[in-house]
Amino acid sequence: MNEIKPIYSGKVRDVYDAGDGMLLMVASDRLSAFDVIMAEPVPHKGRVLTAFTDFWLDELADIAPSHLVAVDPGKFPDSVAGVPDAAGRSMLVRKADMLPIECIVRGYVSGSAWKEYKASGTVHGTKLPAGLEESAQLPEAVFTPSTKAESGHDENISFDAAVDLVGRETAEAARDISLRAYNRAAEWAAGRGIIIADTKFELGFIDGQLCICDEVLTPDSSRFWPADRYRPGSTPPSYDKQPVRDWLEASGWDKTPPPPALPADVVEATSTRYASAYEMITGRKLADWYGVAG
Repeated sequence: MNEIKPIYSGKVRDVYDAGDGMLLMVASDRLSAFDVIMAEPVPHKGRVLTAFTDFWLDELADIAPSHLVAVDPGKFPDSVAGVPDAAGRSMLVRKADMLPIECIVRGYVSGSAWKEYKASGTVHGTKLPAGLEESAQLPEAVFTPSTKAESGHDENISFDAAVDLVGRETAEAARDISLRAYNRAAEWAAGRGIIIADTKFELGFIDGQLCICDEVLTPDSSRFWPADRYRPGSTPPSYDKQPVRDWLEASGWDKTPPPPALPADVVEATSTRYASAYEMITGRKLADWYGVAG
C-alpha cells in the first residue's frame, strides 16, 4: 500500500482527503508553545482532543449540526486505511465552507482580553463595566471574534468587522450558535468543578447550513480552570499545556527554534492534565477511548 500523504499538516493536526466530499482530521500528540513545536509528543493528547470533540458535538447537537461523520475507525473508508496511528485521534468529517473568522466566546476576562481591558476598558472594542479584576466573570458571556491569520497571530476584531467579513445574517447566526454552545458547555462543566473561561469555535457551511466544525471545547481551544482554585485578581492554573509553558519560561529559552528538550516529568504532567480535564468534564475514562488501551 502506498503511503498516504496529508493534504494539510498544521502544528497539531494532519488532514487527509477521504473522498466523497469527506476529510479525515487526525489530531497528533504534537505540542506547540510560544508558536514553536516541541520535539517531545504528549502521550494521548490527540486522543483527548478527539474524544472531547466527539462528546461535545453530541451534547450540542440540538444547537447546531456538525461536520462529524464518524470517530470509530471501523467506519472509516478504505481511502484512509494507510493513515498511521489513526485510532482514537481521527474524525471522519464532511467538507465545509469555513467562515474566515474565529468564533470566540468569553465568560471571563483573561488573556488578550484582559490586556485590552486594562489598556482601554474594552474587549474587542466593546466597552465593559469599569473596575473588573483579572479573570473576573463577565455579567454575561460575550462573542468576541477574531480574524484567521495565514501566518503570525489572529487579530481581535469587533462584531461590526465580522459583519464586514461574512455578512450580517451569517455573523448573527455564528454569534447565536457560539453563545448558546458556550453557555450550555459552561453550565455542564461548572457542575463538575471546571470553569470554562473562554473558548473558540470554528463554523462553516455544509449544504447551506451553518455547522460546528474542527475541535470543540478542548483544552487547546479553551481555558479550563479548576473551580476550587479560582480567585479573581489572579490567573488560575489551566488544564492544558501550562506545565510546559511554565518550564520553558523558567528555562531561559529565548522562544526561537529549536526549543530545549522537555524533561519527562513535564511531559507526563501535561499529559495528565489533558486526561484529567476530559475525565472530569465528561465523566468518562480515557482508557475506554479508541486506541488508548494497548
